Amino acid sequence: MFSYCADPDTLDRLAWLSCYLTTGKHMSFYASFGTVLLLLAVTAPLALGFGFGAAAGSRSHLVPVKWLSNLYMAIVRGVPDIAFFLFFVIALDQGLEWMRHQVLCSDWDQPIRQGNDFVVCAAAKLPQNSAPEVYHQIYGFALAVLTFAIVFGAFAGNVIAGGFKAVPHGQIETAESYGMTKRQTFWRIMVPQMWTYALPGLSNLWMVLIKATPLLFLLGVEDVVYWAKELGGTKTARFTDYPHGDWRMYYFFGLLLFYLLFTKVSEIALSRITRKLSRGQATAAGEAMRKAGAGA
Repeated sequence: MFSYCADPDTLDRLAWLSCYLTTGKHMSFYASFGTVLLLLAVTAPLALGFGFGAAAGSRSHLVPVKWLSNLYMAIVRGVPDIAFFLFFVIALDQGLEWMRHQVLCSDWDQPIRQGNDFVVCAAAKLPQNSAPEVYHQIYGFALAVLTFAIVFGAFAGNVIAGGFKAVPHGQIETAESYGMTKRQTFWRIMVPQMWTYALPGLSNLWMVLIKATPLLFLLGVEDVVYWAKELGGTKTARFTDYPHGDWRMYYFFGLLLFYLLFTKVSEIALSRITRKLSRGQATAAGEAMRKAGAGA
């Protein structure tokens, strides 16, 4: 990064540290924080969509839709996250390659399952072996996002379903007495008020999602945990220009501070959203705000 970094052996401690912290691997480490934030930015709305669909489906009058929605929420909630992550990513990857294999390699005369190996033709591989490395990274990240969304969507579905049940039934009856259809009642009365009741649970789920991002490391994505482990391990002069001892404690302490700061910012933002949604609502928080306004 700096011109004086050409010969690390001649540097004093501060200059050595500045060169060490600006190596290419450290730049990848800093970029991996963006990977975590991108995961959260994409996964959160996607998981919310899965959850809303599951919660709405659980209230459907169509038995198959109601059954599938409840089954989805029950199965995902009942399986440990780490087991689901490791299973689903492999199953989805092989399922996509199997479908491509059936279309692109119809003349294949060998079994796909060969012992413990899953073998498809070269044209069916995702991504192609000749594809640039960035394609492999994007593909792995996309699988991770979808897996996160499915897992946390099931939990969000239960929270949102509880929010629907918390909407006072008298308001639904009032809407019906005014001639609203079930669809109008759902979208105009239930959905707007449901968020007020569901937000506390969804806020907790957001915190859990933040803490779950290190699972990216298990999915083969080069995230902050991967780079902290890679850079913090003992390095000798034989393998690097910047040898050092076991510094993993310092790197993971940095991650601890990052996650604490991020959760604190999230708490502040969620608290403001909760106050905004509670204003004028027939909830404990809304009633407290009304009394505070009346007292002022």
